[in-house]
Amino acid sequence: MVSDVHGNARDLARAGEGADALVCLGDLVLFLDYADHSRGIFPDLFGAENASRLVALRTARRFEEARELGTRLWAGVGGDRAAVIEKAVRKQYAELFAAFPTPTYATYGNVDMPMLWPEYAGEGTTVLDGERVEIGGWVFGFVGGGLRTPMRTPYEISDEEYAAKIEAVGEVDVLCTHIPPEVPELVYDTVARRFERGSRALLEAIRRTRPRYSLFGHVHQPLARRMRIGATECVNVGHFAGSGKPWVLEW
Repeated sequence: MVSDVHGNARDLARAGEGADALVCLGDLVLFLDYADHSRGIFPDLFGAENASRLVALRTARRFEEARELGTRLWAGVGGDRAAVIEKAVRKQYAELFAAFPTPTYATYGNVDMPMLWPEYAGEGTTVLDGERVEIGGWVFGFVGGGLRTPMRTPYEISDEEYAAKIEAVGEVDVLCTHIPPEVPELVYDTVARRFERGSRALLEAIRRTRPRYSLFGHVHQPLARRMRIGATECVNVGHFAGSGKPWVLEW
């Protein structure tokens, strides 16, 4: 089980060793590494110094200034911004999807570009979003993406659309999502020093349907990596880009 891969294809290629299946909860793309400002699409285009400036503005929650910085930098690139980003994302996806073992079950993160996944997901990779699948006799439900934020990452959707996907999944043994339920200890990032967006609909579904596990990522350095909500064990399985180690679920 991995989440927040963010370009770590080397460790991803080994993540499924000894397992019956690999589950990936999204965020394959590395746009900007908050720990190493020289890594990612943004510093490749604009340099590590500008990446550090952007990280500082976002960390201070000065989102308008961060967008203004990005606008100025992109104005100097020329050409189609979306096309430039897509080209860089495609390069990462080609390497990352090739590293997936068979079988892999995956859903999208908030920085992913879902429309590109069908081109790269091979026969051994099953992509699910608002859907269920049986693995080893247990039913797993998958809900990808994130909720809307000032960061405006590629796959952010409305609370209503997200809640509809949670509802479509229904009762499962393991509820797999990219973002966590809306619990302060699970959504607060101790390094970025901010609350990320969690899902209230997910929290309500956990309380109502009582899955064995709620598994997620998104928050890279959470205040709490796991906690129980009623009968459900809630676990942040990431941040794979930093650890390079999968979280193992056995039953």
